[in-house]
Amino acid sequence: MNEFAAATRFALLLVRPGMLVMGTPYFGGAYAPAVMRAGLTMLLAFMLAPLVPAPADLTMGTLTFVVLREMLIGTALAVGVRVLLSAADMAGQLLGFQIGLSYGSLVDPQSGVRNGVLASLYSNLVIILALIGGAHHAVIRAMAASYAALPIGLGHVDGALVPATARLLGMVMVLGIRIAGPVVVVLLATELLLGFMARVAPSFNVLVVGAPARLVIGLVVAAATLATLPPLVARYGPITLDLAVQTARAFR
Repeated sequence: MNEFAAATRFALLLVRPGMLVMGTPYFGGAYAPAVMRAGLTMLLAFMLAPLVPAPADLTMGTLTFVVLREMLIGTALAVGVRVLLSAADMAGQLLGFQIGLSYGSLVDPQSGVRNGVLASLYSNLVIILALIGGAHHAVIRAMAASYAALPIGLGHVDGALVPATARLLGMVMVLGIRIAGPVVVVLLATELLLGFMARVAPSFNVLVVGAPARLVIGLVVAAATLATLPPLVARYGPITLDLAVQTARAFR
């Protein structure tokens, strides 16, 4: 193996881990320091180098397609991992709108955009719980195993990509509603109670009493239901990772 082939092989080993490091919050995401991301990517590539076979007879024309395929595989794994974070963000946005905290926002360190307070809280709690449960280890193992199922080289996109993507989006909706569901139900009952009181006592000022009531009841119920987050993360973490692997397999 000449020097160009060795350098090309190592460069290809940087692509899939690099997309995973940039796309997953477990390793810092896109807003982590660039030096840290580059160092972690190179460390993963050095660890994979003795295990991953190098493709033979790569030309400059095929090299572009190989790099593109590696980027797509790494992105598919990263998007699947981010399902938990997206579901938590969706739940926080829904609760913030229902409680009345949608006007207050701050810069989310994971996305770099202004986000609701509860959305940032839930997403960061999910990341912490996933790290405690060892989700980052499972992601690294899945990436290493992906080289056996999807070796470096040319490939194609099969029809499994569309249903796999649909399952990922469906998981975001299901998990987000499961997180926010209890608070939404309680707040709906609160709205019905306030409406009934307004009908029974016309002098009852719903606008004055309703906002503090929704805020207090919503925050109390949200705090009480935070105990359901650890089992949800523990249950759906492996499921979302499996969906990510299925999505990556579409780029055979």
